[in-house]
Amino acid sequence: MLLRLFFPYEYVDSVFALDYEKLYQLGYRGLLLDIDNTLVLHGADSNAAVDELFRRIHRAGLKTLLLSNNSEERILRFLAHIDSPYLAEADKPSPAGYLRALEMLQIPKEQAIVIGDQIFTDIYGANRCGIPSILVRFLRREGERKIGKRRWVEKFLLLCYRLDRASCHRLGCIIKEGDAPHA
Repeated sequence: MLLRLFFPYEYVDSVFALDYEKLYQLGYRGLLLDIDNTLVLHGADSNAAVDELFRRIHRAGLKTLLLSNNSEERILRFLAHIDSPYLAEADKPSPAGYLRALEMLQIPKEQAIVIGDQIFTDIYGANRCGIPSILVRFLRREGERKIGKRRWVEKFLLLCYRLDRASCHRLGCIIKEGDAPHA
């Protein structure tokens, strides 16, 4: 089914809902993370909670790399208190950026996971490369109601994803206790 090219392996509320220790136990060694609307609101700097999240991920034994279509200046501002390599202007969903990120982390695609908020860039690009992916609910400012056309199409794709049980929860039990998955 062509739509499966746009389906994540998992769909969760946020990056904080994931059990990173469990991901390590399952054999994953690296995370390719988007920034805007995945880790923080679009254009925002990192904050104490995100900085601590990266420390927790690294303590679990996982490597991280920020894979972003943003400029280097934007990424460096975000990384002020985080120790992680990055790939700026990655041209997602083009496979080249994803493959370069794997080279930088020195891990095979089977040991990597892409985490992002956009189906048409983060998830589609990961699927094109054969890298497992986790879609997080995109962050919005409080009271923000309006979403773009792409987000409406994503809603349709997520409905199809939920109906295709074989596509849901392909990573197993990776949600922290007390947090529930979406699908």
